[in-house]
Amino acid sequence: MEVKISAQDVNKLRIATGVGMMDCKHALVEAEGDFEKAIDILRKKGQKVAAKRADRTADQGRVIAKTNADHTKAYILVLSCETDFVGKNAEFVALSDKLIDLAMEKDVATREELLALTLDGRTVSDLILDLTGKTGEKIELPAYNVIAAAHVTAYNHLGNRLGCIAGFNLPNVEETAHEVALQIAAMNPMALSADSIAEDVKAHELSVIIEKTKADEVAKFVENAIRKAGINPAHVDSDDHIESNMTKGWITPEQAQQAREIKATATAEAQANLDKQAKKIEMISQGRLQKYYKENTLLAQDYYADSHINVADFMKKADANLTCTGYYRLQLGD
Repeated sequence: MEVKISAQDVNKLRIATGVGMMDCKHALVEAEGDFEKAIDILRKKGQKVAAKRADRTADQGRVIAKTNADHTKAYILVLSCETDFVGKNAEFVALSDKLIDLAMEKDVATREELLALTLDGRTVSDLILDLTGKTGEKIELPAYNVIAAAHVTAYNHLGNRLGCIAGFNLPNVEETAHEVALQIAAMNPMALSADSIAEDVKAHELSVIIEKTKADEVAKFVENAIRKAGINPAHVDSDDHIESNMTKGWITPEQAQQAREIKATATAEAQANLDKQAKKIEMISQGRLQKYYKENTLLAQDYYADSHINVADFMKKADANLTCTGYYRLQLGD
């Protein structure tokens, strides 16, 4: 026997789930009027949507960072979606705010722990899944981090597309901590210091730099050989340029052929001599590696407001013993 579904039943389910009227009606019909079963049907719809859109990029949403009252613990999370339209939706914004407040209230340590917590009678994971079903977009909690320290700071960039938290070894350093947070947000360091980078990552970076240095030395040798022949190296730096520059009349066919021959012989000669330059290449590569650390590690970076000092020295101006103990920087799309 067909169960009659009233408008009141449909509206009740709509209020409970936030799903559209027609979807609620279809779910109630399928569930033969069973309210809880209808909710499960709608949730399953959300699961199907999530699975169907699993390959979509969720690079919109909100990044939120907060600290506790005494500035000894900081929390940051990303709630992501596919479009800016959904990211600014009132329900999406409200959920992201509730999640960061829940994380602080329960002092959550990990993303997995946060997803398993209950909020408004549902797990966080289920609430995110429900919102996926309502919006038709892939919605995720891709990142969550927490820092505990003598003093912590949190920074939310305008628009909540980027945020960061950082910890410090001394209390009551609010102004300096805020400046360091601005540095992290603006300069996006890859690590706190060279010492905090894994050895295999360092080794890989050095190997890349060494190969680049070798290639640069070969290119420099070839360029000098071409210049000695009276040919502008910029006119013959690739086959496409050689052809186009002959068409423009900037080089003759004879010069083009000569340049090709010089490039071949000079490249072979330079590569054969690389072993003899091992010490030079190692020295240049180590210098480039140190430059890489200076540009990409927080404590060694130039302070954004005064390039004459690095971030470590900036903190020492506030207190000789002050340093940053760790940080997290989250950005939509990362």
